[in-house]
Amino acid sequence: MNRVRNGSSMPKWNEALDIKLIQDGWVSIEGPKKWGTACFVSVPFMVINVLISIITINIFSNISLQEFGYKADGSVSTTIYIWDIFFVILLVSFHELLHFIFIPNFMKSQKTYMGFTLFGGYVVTEEEIPKVRFLLITIAPFFIISVLSPFLFGALGILTLKVKVLILLNSIASSVDTLTIFLILKQAPPNSILRGNGLKKYWKYETAKSQT
Repeated sequence: MNRVRNGSSMPKWNEALDIKLIQDGWVSIEGPKKWGTACFVSVPFMVINVLISIITINIFSNISLQEFGYKADGSVSTTIYIWDIFFVILLVSFHELLHFIFIPNFMKSQKTYMGFTLFGGYVVTEEEIPKVRFLLITIAPFFIISVLSPFLFGALGILTLKVKVLILLNSIASSVDTLTIFLILKQAPPNSILRGNGLKKYWKYETAKSQT
């Protein structure tokens, strides 16, 4: 059965596990080890994500700063209701669930962790996963929520302001995911498998996959 965690922090990078993995032939993918650092480094990807979503939304509906409360005098005025907080929580949960369900044997995995913190949700897995599947797991929430859903809501005529906000929030929240994809594409060869250790990722040639 998978491990669902409730707490203030996600599973952290384990130095002892790092040493063991390197000894077993795993290659470390260089990148941030801490969540705060990852968020800072991923800012350029955040901008790219938001631009992609804006372009997609604009296919069906105009989007402007004025729509979000920006006024000509430079001030911003908006109203946040209690239901808006509920929808954000629902968005975070759905985002993490999409990561989760794309992990092989996610219901039985003893090496997959899903949880929530004060700063959002997370899914971490130590399963050995082929590179293409790992990339699919990582990109799924951004692609489904922030790229595909505008087409669905736009076609149905319900691409409202609140929906646009949630789509853009998901684009922002997906920045660390797109940073991870960039690092994997740059450092892991095509015929490799990947696994995690906290935020840190490792790759190994698939033909040399461990049997344990």
